[in-house]
Amino acid sequence: MEKFRFYSLWLCLLCIVIFIFQVWIPLFTQTFILSSDALFKPWQFLSAIFLHGSLTHLLYNLFALFIFGLILERTIGSKKFVLLFLISGILANIFSFSFYPNSLGASGAIMALVGCLAVLRPMMAVFAFGIILPMFAVAIVWVIGSFLGIFGFGDQGVGYIAHLSGLFIGVLYGFFLRLKYKRENHSVYSSTRRIVIPEDTMRNWEDFYMKR
Repeated sequence: MEKFRFYSLWLCLLCIVIFIFQVWIPLFTQTFILSSDALFKPWQFLSAIFLHGSLTHLLYNLFALFIFGLILERTIGSKKFVLLFLISGILANIFSFSFYPNSLGASGAIMALVGCLAVLRPMMAVFAFGIILPMFAVAIVWVIGSFLGIFGFGDQGVGYIAHLSGLFIGVLYGFFLRLKYKRENHSVYSSTRRIVIPEDTMRNWEDFYMKR
């Protein structure tokens, strides 16, 4: 069995360290943010994942990465988890590159974790929107909210296209793993353990991305 390496926590720490660099090092953010000339600075497709626009932005992403990251990492293993996070973050940036003059943040990668969990642990109970919902239903609501944001019903400073891209990648990977485990008669995705996310923290995270 693969050793659990707490990559989700290491990624949280990396985001914190990089945010400190953003605050204290002049032009750090401008160098590594995903910009309109990223084709000539390809590292930005990766580096922008770990940048954040404010302390609030960082804290909400850390909360989501900590909660969903730990759950998914325990479900699929540390190596698959970190690869999904990095690859989905890069692809989400590639997909959104043509739509935004600048973008930054781990939201696309985090939405991939949400999408993957919605497939592998669809009935995992979470507090959302004031009630207990299964994980798949929460993901559907976030998809609807992101589509509404694209069409102007939401804060236009949010990268809704990156969110949808990441979530779609996560869903595809979740179905790939589910089929793979089924062929191997593996039950890693069918854990019956219930993990409930506190209502207030989940609602605050939703408000930050869906209503601000």
